[in-house]
Amino acid sequence: MLDGLIIRGVGGFYYVETESGVYQCRARGLFKKQGITPMVGDRVAIDLTEEEEVEGYVTEIHPRRNSFIRPPIANVDLLLVTAAFRHPAPNLRLIDRFLVMAQMAGTEAVICFNKADLADAAQIEEMQRIYGDSYEVRFLSAKTGDGIDALAERVAGLQVALAGPSGVGKSTVLNHLCRDASAKTGEVSRKTRRGRHTTRHVEIFPMDLGGKVFDTPGFTSFDILEASEEDLAGYYPEMRPYLGQCRFDNCRHIKEPDCMVRKAVEEGTISRERYASYVTQIEEMRARVPYL
Repeated sequence: MLDGLIIRGVGGFYYVETESGVYQCRARGLFKKQGITPMVGDRVAIDLTEEEEVEGYVTEIHPRRNSFIRPPIANVDLLLVTAAFRHPAPNLRLIDRFLVMAQMAGTEAVICFNKADLADAAQIEEMQRIYGDSYEVRFLSAKTGDGIDALAERVAGLQVALAGPSGVGKSTVLNHLCRDASAKTGEVSRKTRRGRHTTRHVEIFPMDLGGKVFDTPGFTSFDILEASEEDLAGYYPEMRPYLGQCRFDNCRHIKEPDCMVRKAVEEGTISRERYASYVTQIEEMRARVPYL
């Protein structure tokens, strides 16, 4: 039996990196019976089919620190939420969805605005104003290399996943973090100004300064935010100091009187942009029709 890390999953096969090499494995049937699916990023135990073979079976999944459903990855130390200043312009609602997802998983999040060479000082200041009090915000240009070395030092030694819409430069950032990855960057479509999907499966690459990075094609958008209406405000760090101070214990901070969260928004302590994302997410939750 060997212990290792699942670094890639394709077509029902899991490629497990161990001290002895990489083995192509299938999952034992007991996982399916238990409703468990191995994920890229899982620490696992494997049994080899034969002593000299490079194939085997995943027999045990070690406890996870966290996991994500789409894409299916586990044990993420840091979620690098990536956006761009142009082509495409920052989608604050999508950024906030990623941040809520990181909060739900108990994963540290860093917001990375790429293509800073296309932004002016006012645009950079605006993003810092919206997010800087609650999150670490970094500005870089994958094209010119500005800020890339500092980012690489920041994430060194961690297990990092990149999340963001197509066209923001995730693959280019990944190539800077691990120069042997040779990820396909793809050109942004001139017609749609959106990036073409260049990665088809989840894979882990070693970073040049130590640690590992997930190449995650599924971290582009979400149809449904898997959070409850009751808990959502707690996933906004800037709202937490005001929770429990409203007139009503079950205040949702939308139209209720004497709401301390809304008062903080009026006073400028909570940004209107972040609050608008919160309201949109609550409305989406209330619009869901349960399947009968």
